[in-house]
Amino acid sequence: MAKAFKVQNSGRLDKVLSQALSVSRNQVEKLIKEGLVSVDGKIIKKRSFIVSPNQKIAYEIKEAPKKEFQKIEFEIEKLYEDEDVLVINKPPHLVVHPAASVKEPTLVDWLRSQNVRLSTLSGEERNGIVHRLDKETSGALLIAKNNFAHEKLSKQLQDRSMGRYYLAIINYPLKEDVIVDKAIGRNPKNRLKMAAIEGARAAKTHFVKIATGKKSIELIGAKLFSGRTHQIRVHLSTLGRHIIGDKLYGPNKECNERMMLHASVLYFIHPRSNEQMQIMAPLMEDMKEFMEKNFQKGLIDELFTKEKLASFFTNSIVNK
Repeated sequence: MAKAFKVQNSGRLDKVLSQALSVSRNQVEKLIKEGLVSVDGKIIKKRSFIVSPNQKIAYEIKEAPKKEFQKIEFEIEKLYEDEDVLVINKPPHLVVHPAASVKEPTLVDWLRSQNVRLSTLSGEERNGIVHRLDKETSGALLIAKNNFAHEKLSKQLQDRSMGRYYLAIINYPLKEDVIVDKAIGRNPKNRLKMAAIEGARAAKTHFVKIATGKKSIELIGAKLFSGRTHQIRVHLSTLGRHIIGDKLYGPNKECNERMMLHASVLYFIHPRSNEQMQIMAPLMEDMKEFMEKNFQKGLIDELFTKEKLASFFTNSIVNK
């Protein structure tokens, strides 16, 4: 059913409509392109069309068709949940989004089973996933439970007021704490990989040394200042290092462990209360067991506070 309102101030159709509906211009652009918006009874498909005071804008919101999801036979730990957001501890080996090549259930299937299913104004279904983690990466992942929260959190992802501290176990110690500031793009020699390529999309990662283990492996922290695909792995490769268990960027004869990368702390501003949130994701059992075998006793208990992990970055020599 169409809804309508009268224009108060002149301006571009997409701007006036987005302000009236309190949504992004991207969403109203889809409405306009699909012929779901009219001005004084005439359908307008040009977003830059100028409307004047007292003109009548009518719009129609399409319902998103409910998609079938695969049967879920696994549980995911919820770290925090309220009416707007859900933070989970993503297990390793779980793909976030469905794809033609993915046969097993994904995180999106699990979200649908939990009735977390958002709709854009143009009727396209979303599932509230604000950011992604690679299949083998575990840890804190943020999901918006409504369109209001999704828009707010997406803006935080863009301006970097949202972020994560990662823990990674690498094959050989870093020489020192370091910030790698190198652009990342698709590897021209291997389309499955990314690479540091001059002139590609800007990318910046802060690495800090935490603890050395057996056989010279090292536990490090990583903080992203951008969100490029495989960013931590690519930037480590520029330093001649790789994450234990990384079959793509490390040696093919690597140990049988899964990739030892964990999004340990997630920080963001709550979309409704504006409260600064920090959520910590406990280590998965496989990574915990690996650390207990290869690092000093008690290291995990010592590390696992939000304040402790953040302190490695604030106290880093990079910041001095």
